[in-house]
Amino acid sequence: MALVPCQVLRVAILLSYCSILCNYKAIEMPSHQTYGGSWKFLTFIDLVIQAVFFGICVLTDLSTLLTRDSGNQEQERQLKKLISLRDWTLAVLAFPVGVHTTVLPFILIEMRTSHHQYPSRSSGLAAICTFSVAYILWVCWIHHVTGMWVYPFLEHIGSGARIVFFGSTTILMNFLYLLGEVLNSYIWDTQRSMEEEKEKPKLE
Repeated sequence: MALVPCQVLRVAILLSYCSILCNYKAIEMPSHQTYGGSWKFLTFIDLVIQAVFFGICVLTDLSTLLTRDSGNQEQERQLKKLISLRDWTLAVLAFPVGVHTTVLPFILIEMRTSHHQYPSRSSGLAAICTFSVAYILWVCWIHHVTGMWVYPFLEHIGSGARIVFFGSTTILMNFLYLLGEVLNSYIWDTQRSMEEEKEKPKLE
């Protein structure tokens, strides 16, 4: 059974992220050798998130192809769980963190080619806040252990300014989550309207 273009595209995107990660890890930078390694940088964490997300997308595509017309209810239940995981990962991590670190084109392509069901707004915002606070605590812990800030400009501002900065980044992540939710709804509401317009009988 031939793969449709969007499935091939997801495989290509996944391979590109895997290649970028391999090359990233191969670069010998002093900051990569210190406490926390590459994992202290949001850019690297985002690359991992994107690779995991598109890995889930590819796995979902393969599972869909394998379970199509099988009539196996258990397989269909597992596929639904996988689709829910894919949609949650896009909504809570891949889009907000991806936009924050400018890998927007691949995410927009994914949003355009497949409909994604966003979680409830309260649970989605709670999840993105948890991610943001966890990363901020991780950055603060690295400073506690090494005496150095992951991002040098934090060394040159006061404690109050750091609190404002960390709070602002958390608010930004919440805004990006809401932006993704609105964008996803707009894309698919527009497409649904176009399909309904095509289905209307033409007037003589």
